[in-house]
Amino acid sequence: GDVISPADDRRLAPGDVLMLDTGAVLDGYFCDFDRNYAISHVAKDTAAAQAALMAATDHVLGHLRPGHLACDVHRMFAEQLRAQGAVPGGGRLGHGLGLTLTEWPSFTPHDKTELRAGMVLTLEPGVEIAPGRCLVHEENIVLRESGPELLSSRAPRDLPILSGVAT
Repeated sequence: GDVISPADDRRLAPGDVLMLDTGAVLDGYFCDFDRNYAISHVAKDTAAAQAALMAATDHVLGHLRPGHLACDVHRMFAEQLRAQGAVPGGGRLGHGLGLTLTEWPSFTPHDKTELRAGMVLTLEPGVEIAPGRCLVHEENIVLRESGPELLSSRAPRDLPILSGVAT
């Protein structure tokens, strides 16, 4: 239900998702991405959420160009997630990245920042699976004149399953 708080002491159970929202710093520049792993099996609603996140990310990767506004990216994500039958997450759906972990712009409905070639950004759509349950996907890009260039290795389309995990 909360992607930025530290883990609690609850043990993972079959059907849970282990989300690693992580990054690193190289020469003073940050990266920020997440990767999700299913424990023992992927629940039907989780698989549908993952498919919606991947489809929405594909859409934005194919259409984002310099000149779009930050709010345009939020709208693209929200429309694509809804078209997949998903409920978009309530917060921002990506942000700038660089000398700090989180920089402007924020992909929210109200951020009118114009995106320019050379900006380093995260694409971070999220969906609500059920009250208190969400799934987020995050990739790092640099926006080029021709469109986005991935800086991170793309997450697998289907959630990897961790079998044999002590739960």
